[in-house]
Amino acid sequence: MSGDDILVGYDGSTDATVALNWALDEAGRSGQPVRLAYVFEWLTVAGWVGPGMAPGIWPDEQARRQVEELARTAAADAAAERPGLTVHGEVFDGPPALVLQERSAQAGMLVLGSRGRGGFAGLLAGSTAVSVTSHAHCPVVVVRDGQEATSGPVVVGVDGSESALLALGFAIERARQRDVPLRVLRVWEPPGERWVPPGFDPEEATATERAAAEDELARWRESFPDVEIDLRVVPGNPAALLVEASREAQLVVVGSRGRGGLRGMLLGSVSQQLLHHARCPVAVVRER
Repeated sequence: MSGDDILVGYDGSTDATVALNWALDEAGRSGQPVRLAYVFEWLTVAGWVGPGMAPGIWPDEQARRQVEELARTAAADAAAERPGLTVHGEVFDGPPALVLQERSAQAGMLVLGSRGRGGFAGLLAGSTAVSVTSHAHCPVVVVRDGQEATSGPVVVGVDGSESALLALGFAIERARQRDVPLRVLRVWEPPGERWVPPGFDPEEATATERAAAEDELARWRESFPDVEIDLRVVPGNPAALLVEASREAQLVVVGSRGRGGLRGMLLGSVSQQLLHHARCPVAVVRER
Protein backbone atom coordinates (compact mmCIF):
# COMPACT_ATOMS: atom_id res chain seq x y z
CA MET A 1 0.00 0.00 0.00
CA SER A 2 1.29 3.44 -0.92
CA GLY A 3 0.72 6.58 1.07
CA ASP A 4 -1.76 7.80 -1.55
CA ASP A 5 -4.18 4.86 -1.38
CA ILE A 6 -7.77 5.36 -0.29
CA LEU A 7 -8.33 2.65 2.33
CA VAL A 8 -11.92 1.45 2.78
CA GLY A 9 -13.12 -0.52 5.78
CA TYR A 10 -15.21 -3.16 4.03
CA ASP A 11 -17.29 -6.09 5.30
CA GLY A 12 -19.99 -6.51 2.66
CA SER A 13 -22.66 -4.63 4.63
CA THR A 14 -24.88 -1.95 3.10
CA ASP A 15 -23.02 0.88 4.80
CA ALA A 16 -19.66 -0.55 3.77
CA THR A 17 -20.87 -0.65 0.17
CA VAL A 18 -21.97 2.99 0.43
CA ALA A 19 -18.52 3.86 1.83
CA LEU A 20 -16.85 1.98 -1.03
CA ASN A 21 -18.89 3.85 -3.63
CA TRP A 22 -17.97 7.17 -2.02
CA ALA A 23 -14.30 6.16 -2.10
CA LEU A 24 -14.55 5.15 -5.75
CA ASP A 25 -16.08 8.53 -6.62
CA GLU A 26 -13.24 10.25 -4.75
CA ALA A 27 -10.68 8.12 -6.58
CA GLY A 28 -12.30 9.01 -9.89
CA ARG A 29 -11.55 12.67 -9.19
CA SER A 30 -8.12 12.25 -7.59
CA GLY A 31 -6.72 9.23 -9.44
CA GLN A 32 -5.78 7.49 -6.17
CA PRO A 33 -5.81 3.68 -5.91
CA VAL A 34 -8.53 2.16 -3.73
CA ARG A 35 -7.86 -0.68 -1.29
CA LEU A 36 -10.62 -2.61 0.46
CA ALA A 37 -9.67 -3.84 3.94
CA TYR A 38 -11.71 -6.57 5.59
CA VAL A 39 -10.56 -7.03 9.19
CA PHE A 40 -11.02 -10.60 10.34
CA GLU A 41 -10.99 -11.06 14.10
CA TRP A 42 -10.40 -14.57 15.44
CA LEU A 43 -12.26 -15.39 18.65
CA THR A 44 -11.49 -18.16 21.15
CA VAL A 45 -14.66 -19.93 22.30
CA ALA A 46 -14.66 -19.88 26.08
CA GLY A 47 -16.06 -22.54 28.34
CA TRP A 48 -15.63 -26.28 28.92
CA VAL A 49 -15.13 -28.21 25.69
CA GLY A 50 -14.44 -31.68 27.01
CA PRO A 51 -11.38 -33.61 28.29
CA GLY A 52 -8.34 -33.41 26.04
CA MET A 53 -9.95 -30.80 23.79
CA ALA A 54 -8.56 -27.34 23.17
CA PRO A 55 -10.77 -24.25 23.15
CA GLY A 56 -12.42 -23.70 19.80
CA ILE A 57 -11.66 -20.87 17.42
CA TRP A 58 -14.41 -19.01 15.59
CA PRO A 59 -14.69 -18.17 12.74
CA ASP A 60 -12.79 -21.08 11.20
CA GLU A 61 -10.51 -21.32 8.16
CA GLN A 62 -13.47 -21.89 5.85
CA ALA A 63 -15.05 -18.65 7.02
CA ARG A 64 -11.79 -16.83 6.37
CA ARG A 65 -11.61 -18.19 2.83
CA GLN A 66 -15.14 -16.94 2.26
CA VAL A 67 -14.11 -13.51 3.52
CA GLU A 68 -11.10 -13.47 1.20
CA GLU A 69 -13.36 -14.33 -1.73
CA LEU A 70 -15.78 -11.58 -0.69
CA ALA A 71 -12.97 -8.99 -0.67
CA ARG A 72 -11.57 -10.17 -4.03
CA THR A 73 -15.00 -10.18 -5.68
CA ALA A 74 -15.93 -6.75 -4.36
CA ALA A 75 -12.64 -5.31 -5.61
CA ALA A 76 -12.99 -6.97 -9.02
CA ASP A 77 -16.59 -5.77 -9.41
CA ALA A 78 -15.60 -2.22 -8.43
CA ALA A 79 -12.72 -2.19 -10.90
CA ALA A 80 -14.99 -3.49 -13.67
CA GLU A 81 -17.59 -0.79 -12.97
CA ARG A 82 -14.99 1.99 -12.82
CA PRO A 83 -12.56 1.43 -15.73
CA GLY A 84 -9.27 3.18 -15.19
CA LEU A 85 -9.31 2.88 -11.40
CA THR A 86 -6.95 0.61 -9.48
CA VAL A 87 -8.87 -1.39 -6.87
CA HIS A 88 -7.48 -4.10 -4.57
CA GLY A 89 -9.02 -6.16 -1.77
CA GLU A 90 -7.17 -7.50 1.28
CA VAL A 91 -8.03 -9.34 4.49
CA PHE A 92 -6.26 -8.47 7.74
CA ASP A 93 -6.31 -10.28 11.07
CA GLY A 94 -6.84 -8.58 14.40
CA PRO A 95 -9.10 -6.15 16.29
CA PRO A 96 -10.76 -3.89 13.69
CA ALA A 97 -10.07 -0.54 15.32
CA LEU A 98 -6.40 -1.31 15.97
CA VAL A 99 -5.80 -2.77 12.51
CA LEU A 100 -7.45 0.15 10.76
CA GLN A 101 -5.46 2.62 12.81
CA GLU A 102 -2.21 0.83 11.94
CA ARG A 103 -3.04 0.54 8.23
CA SER A 104 -4.03 4.21 8.08
CA ALA A 105 -0.36 5.13 8.52
CA GLN A 106 0.19 3.93 4.96
CA ALA A 107 -2.95 5.46 3.44
CA GLY A 108 -3.88 8.85 2.11
CA MET A 109 -7.44 8.56 3.40
CA LEU A 110 -9.56 6.07 5.37
CA VAL A 111 -13.26 5.70 4.48
CA LEU A 112 -15.72 3.95 6.80
CA GLY A 113 -19.43 3.16 6.83
CA SER A 114 -21.29 4.20 9.95
CA ARG A 115 -22.52 0.68 10.66
CA GLY A 116 -21.22 -2.74 9.73
CA ARG A 117 -21.39 -6.42 10.46
CA GLY A 118 -18.75 -8.93 11.39
CA GLY A 119 -15.51 -7.14 12.15
CA PHE A 120 -17.08 -3.69 11.88
CA ALA A 121 -20.24 -4.23 13.95
CA GLY A 122 -20.95 -1.17 16.07
CA LEU A 123 -18.09 0.79 14.57
CA LEU A 124 -19.75 4.11 15.37
CA ALA A 125 -21.70 2.98 18.43
CA GLY A 126 -19.03 3.50 21.06
CA SER A 127 -15.35 3.58 21.89
CA THR A 128 -14.23 1.95 18.62
CA ALA A 129 -15.43 4.91 16.58
CA VAL A 130 -13.75 7.42 18.86
CA SER A 131 -10.55 5.39 18.75
CA VAL A 132 -10.44 5.18 14.93
CA THR A 133 -11.30 8.81 14.28
CA SER A 134 -9.05 10.09 17.07
CA HIS A 135 -5.97 8.00 16.37
CA ALA A 136 -5.92 7.32 12.62
CA HIS A 137 -2.80 8.61 10.87
CA CYS A 138 -4.70 10.05 7.89
CA PRO A 139 -8.01 11.81 7.26
CA VAL A 140 -11.05 9.65 8.07
CA VAL A 141 -14.31 9.98 6.14
CA VAL A 142 -17.46 8.48 7.67
CA VAL A 143 -20.35 7.74 5.29
CA ARG A 144 -23.83 6.64 6.34
CA ASP A 145 -26.41 4.82 4.24
CA GLY A 146 -29.40 7.00 3.42
CA GLN A 147 -27.47 10.25 3.06
CA GLU A 148 -28.75 11.78 -0.14
CA ALA A 149 -26.17 12.87 -2.70
CA THR A 150 -26.06 16.62 -3.19
CA SER A 151 -24.26 19.09 -5.39
CA GLY A 152 -23.95 21.50 -2.47
CA PRO A 153 -20.77 23.02 -1.08
CA VAL A 154 -18.00 21.48 0.96
CA VAL A 155 -18.31 22.81 4.53
CA VAL A 156 -15.39 23.12 6.94
CA GLY A 157 -15.47 24.11 10.60
CA VAL A 158 -12.54 26.30 11.68
CA ASP A 159 -11.48 27.96 14.91
CA GLY A 160 -7.91 29.10 14.31
CA SER A 161 -6.23 25.96 15.69
CA GLU A 162 -3.53 24.01 13.85
CA SER A 163 -5.94 21.11 13.47
CA ALA A 164 -8.52 23.39 11.86
CA LEU A 165 -5.92 24.69 9.41
CA LEU A 166 -5.24 21.10 8.33
CA ALA A 167 -8.96 20.56 7.89
CA LEU A 168 -9.17 23.75 5.83
CA GLY A 169 -6.46 22.54 3.46
CA PHE A 170 -8.19 19.18 3.05
CA ALA A 171 -11.57 20.84 2.48
CA ILE A 172 -10.44 23.33 -0.14
CA GLU A 173 -8.78 20.57 -2.14
CA ARG A 174 -12.03 18.56 -2.07
CA ALA A 175 -13.99 21.66 -3.18
CA ARG A 176 -11.57 22.25 -6.06
CA GLN A 177 -11.84 18.63 -7.22
CA ARG A 178 -15.64 18.81 -7.15
CA ASP A 179 -15.82 22.32 -8.64
CA VAL A 180 -18.12 23.52 -5.85
CA PRO A 181 -17.90 26.41 -3.36
CA LEU A 182 -16.17 26.03 -0.01
CA ARG A 183 -18.21 27.23 2.94
CA VAL A 184 -16.00 28.11 5.90
CA LEU A 185 -17.90 28.12 9.17
CA ARG A 186 -16.24 29.90 12.08
CA VAL A 187 -18.35 29.51 15.20
CA TRP A 188 -17.72 31.39 18.41
CA GLU A 189 -19.55 30.62 21.61
CA PRO A 190 -21.08 33.65 23.33
CA PRO A 191 -20.84 34.09 27.11
CA GLY A 192 -23.28 32.17 29.25
CA GLU A 193 -26.50 33.73 30.43
CA ARG A 194 -25.35 33.88 34.05
CA TRP A 195 -22.34 36.10 33.45
CA VAL A 196 -21.46 38.46 30.62
CA PRO A 197 -18.09 40.28 30.67
CA PRO A 198 -18.42 44.03 31.26
CA GLY A 199 -18.55 45.91 27.98
CA PHE A 200 -19.04 42.76 25.92
CA ASP A 201 -20.21 43.62 22.40
CA PRO A 202 -21.44 40.69 20.22
CA GLU A 203 -20.90 42.63 17.00
CA GLU A 204 -17.33 43.46 17.99
CA ALA A 205 -16.69 39.82 18.88
CA THR A 206 -18.00 38.71 15.49
CA ALA A 207 -15.85 41.30 13.72
CA THR A 208 -12.75 40.12 15.61
CA GLU A 209 -13.43 36.49 14.69
CA ARG A 210 -14.05 37.43 11.05
CA ALA A 211 -10.78 39.38 10.82
CA ALA A 212 -8.85 36.41 12.23
CA ALA A 213 -10.55 34.02 9.82
CA GLU A 214 -9.88 36.25 6.82
CA ASP A 215 -6.18 36.36 7.75
CA GLU A 216 -6.09 32.56 7.77
CA LEU A 217 -7.93 32.36 4.44
CA ALA A 218 -5.72 34.88 2.61
CA ARG A 219 -3.11 32.38 1.43
CA TRP A 220 -5.76 29.83 0.47
CA ARG A 221 -7.60 32.38 -1.65
CA GLU A 222 -4.30 33.13 -3.38
CA SER A 223 -3.39 29.45 -3.88
CA PHE A 224 -6.88 28.43 -5.04
CA PRO A 225 -8.24 31.44 -6.94
CA ASP A 226 -10.70 29.23 -8.82
CA VAL A 227 -12.47 28.09 -5.63
CA GLU A 228 -15.32 30.25 -4.36
CA ILE A 229 -14.85 30.66 -0.60
CA ASP A 230 -17.84 31.70 1.48
CA LEU A 231 -16.87 32.68 5.06
CA ARG A 232 -19.60 32.67 7.67
CA VAL A 233 -18.86 33.82 11.23
CA VAL A 234 -21.68 33.12 13.67
CA PRO A 235 -22.23 32.75 17.42
CA GLY A 236 -23.73 29.54 18.72
CA ASN A 237 -23.14 25.86 19.35
CA PRO A 238 -20.52 24.40 16.94
CA ALA A 239 -22.02 20.91 16.70
CA ALA A 240 -25.56 22.13 16.11
CA LEU A 241 -24.47 24.63 13.46
CA LEU A 242 -22.29 22.10 11.64
CA VAL A 243 -25.10 19.54 11.64
CA GLU A 244 -27.45 22.18 10.26
CA ALA A 245 -24.91 23.15 7.58
CA SER A 246 -24.63 19.48 6.58
CA ARG A 247 -28.20 19.58 5.25
CA GLU A 248 -26.99 21.53 2.21
CA ALA A 249 -23.44 20.13 2.01
CA GLN A 250 -21.91 17.20 0.20
CA LEU A 251 -19.10 16.91 2.77
CA VAL A 252 -18.42 18.40 6.21
CA VAL A 253 -14.78 18.61 7.31
CA VAL A 254 -13.46 19.16 10.83
CA GLY A 255 -10.09 18.88 12.55
CA SER A 256 -9.47 16.23 15.15
CA ARG A 257 -8.67 18.78 17.84
CA GLY A 258 -9.59 22.40 18.24
CA ARG A 259 -9.73 25.30 20.60
CA GLY A 260 -12.56 27.59 21.55
CA GLY A 261 -15.79 26.44 19.93
CA LEU A 262 -14.35 23.23 18.48
CA ARG A 263 -12.41 22.01 21.50
CA GLY A 264 -13.06 18.33 22.12
CA MET A 265 -14.62 17.80 18.70
CA LEU A 266 -13.70 14.11 18.90
CA LEU A 267 -13.64 13.62 22.63
CA GLY A 268 -17.28 13.84 23.63
CA SER A 269 -20.82 14.78 22.69
CA VAL A 270 -19.87 17.23 19.92
CA SER A 271 -18.17 14.56 17.83
CA GLN A 272 -20.93 12.06 18.42
CA GLN A 273 -23.60 14.56 17.39
CA LEU A 274 -21.83 15.31 14.12
CA LEU A 275 -20.99 11.69 13.28
CA HIS A 276 -24.48 10.44 14.10
CA HIS A 277 -26.63 13.33 12.88
CA ALA A 278 -24.82 14.93 9.93
CA ARG A 279 -26.85 14.70 6.71
CA CYS A 280 -23.74 14.16 4.58
CA PRO A 281 -20.37 12.38 4.90
CA VAL A 282 -18.06 13.72 7.61
CA ALA A 283 -14.27 14.01 7.22
CA VAL A 284 -12.06 14.18 10.30
CA VAL A 285 -8.57 15.48 9.59
CA ARG A 286 -5.62 15.13 11.93
CA GLU A 287 -1.90 15.69 11.72
CA ARG A 288 0.06 12.61 10.73
